[in-house]
Parts: sequence; C-alpha cells; structure tokens
Amino acid sequence: MKNKVTFAAVLATLSTLALAVVWALPLLWAASTALRPEEQTVITPLQWLPHPFVFGAFAHVLSVGNLPVWFINSAVTAIAVTVITIAISLTAAYAFSQLRFAGGTTLFWLAMVGFMFPFEALLIPLFREMHSFGLTNTLSGIVLPQVVSPVAIFVFKQFFDQIPKDFKEAAILDGASEWSVLFRVFLPLSKNIVYAVAIVVFIGAWNNFLWPFIIVTTPNMMTVPVGLTQVQDAYGVRYASDMAAALLGGIPVALAYLVFQRRVTQGFLAATGLKG
Repeated sequence: MKNKVTFAAVLATLSTLALAVVWALPLLWAASTALRPEEQTVITPLQWLPHPFVFGAFAHVLSVGNLPVWFINSAVTAIAVTVITIAISLTAAYAFSQLRFAGGTTLFWLAMVGFMFPFEALLIPLFREMHSFGLTNTLSGIVLPQVVSPVAIFVFKQFFDQIPKDFKEAAILDGASEWSVLFRVFLPLSKNIVYAVAIVVFIGAWNNFLWPFIIVTTPNMMTVPVGLTQVQDAYGVRYASDMAAALLGGIPVALAYLVFQRRVTQGFLAATGLKG
C-alpha cells in the first residue's frame, strides 16, 4: 500500500509539473517575443532567448495608444462590477438562505435560471435596454449588465446554509437587526469566500471583451481588451508590440491574484466543505 501511495504521489506530481510547463510555455514565449526587436520576431530558426534584450515594444505600445486611459477605464469598471456584484450577491444570498417569505424558493430558482443562458444570447436585449437608458458608450453601460451573478448568489447561499442557526439566534436576542446579522455575523465568517468570489468576478470583468466591444464606440471609453485590438488594427501586425500589450494588460489581474492567492484558496476550500 505504501508503494502504491508513493507511486500515485509521484505520478500526481509529474502530471502537475507537466501541466504547469504546458501552461507556462505560451507565457514565456510571449515575454520572449515582447523583449526582442520587431524584426527578430519572425526569424528562423526560433530562438527562446531574445538577443539583444530591448524594451522598444513596450515603449511603442505606451506611445501609440491610449493605454493609460484604457487601464483607468478597466480598473474603474472592474472594481465597480466587483463591489456591486458582491453587495447584490451577499444580500440576495442572505435573503434566500435566512429569511422566509412568500415565493422565496421560486424566486431563488428563477435567479438560478441565469445559469442556462449564455451572455451572448442576451446581447441584443441588453444593448437595447442600455440604449433606451442613454448608457451606450459610457462606463455605466459597461458595468450594469455584469453586476448580477447567479453563481455568486448560489455560492454564498450554500455557505450561509451551513452556518449554525445559533449564531443568528444569539445575535437576534441581543437586539441585532437582519442587516446587523448579515454584516456583523455572516460576513466575517464568510470573508474568505467573499475574497475568492471577488477575485473571480474582478478577473472576469477585467478580461471581458465582448460586452465592452458592443457597448463602447469611442477610443477614450474603451477598456484594455478592446483597446488593444484597436492598436493592432491601426498599426498593423507587430508581434513584439502585441505581446507587450498583452503582458501589460494582464499585469493587474496577475498581481491581484498573487496578493489574494491564499484567501482565494481558503475561500474555495471553505465553499467545498474542506478545511485548508
């Protein structure tokens, strides 16, 4: 049995390393391409290490486009989507989990129907709705259709269902309102899950291309994913510049995940009923 466990552990480790290499190779190649002169991006045979190392591609991307403006737009929209989504999901999940009201179960399952519809199927009605509100080509128009997340509501509700009822009953006996119970009892207990969901929502909002591409029409309102396509269209195919732009656009997401990595792991372990 000991030999079998050891063999399984070695096999799992080797498989993990192989998957890590497969995942890392495109990223390493992108970094290598971004750090070489443009004329060396198409030479054969392929060379992993650029010679010489230059930062001209990064300077080109920063100079020809509105990258600082796009970064600000992406940051504002991603943070707004994350904060509003977490607020809506927490309150809705608490209501579905802890409050008893007529039609609550039906309303919960109607909310879960959102799982069944891909976002692409809602593009036309969402665009018409934002247009009727005068929100096309605005940051609000980018944010609002993204703030309702059935997944987040489901995750929070499942966790709230597992919290012992004694906690809420003790708070109610002390005179706490439902809002106090949510923010002073349930929220501190679920902070790791909140961090995990928030990072997932932030990454999704930052990387969202399709909806900002549909709702935004002017360069000064574009987010990073949309704006980078405009740089490529306007200045032709420049592989080093494209890779530099992609790396710059991914830095905030990578930093956010690295900073909150432990919280994210603990949150998902808590959500699955495991202890980290």
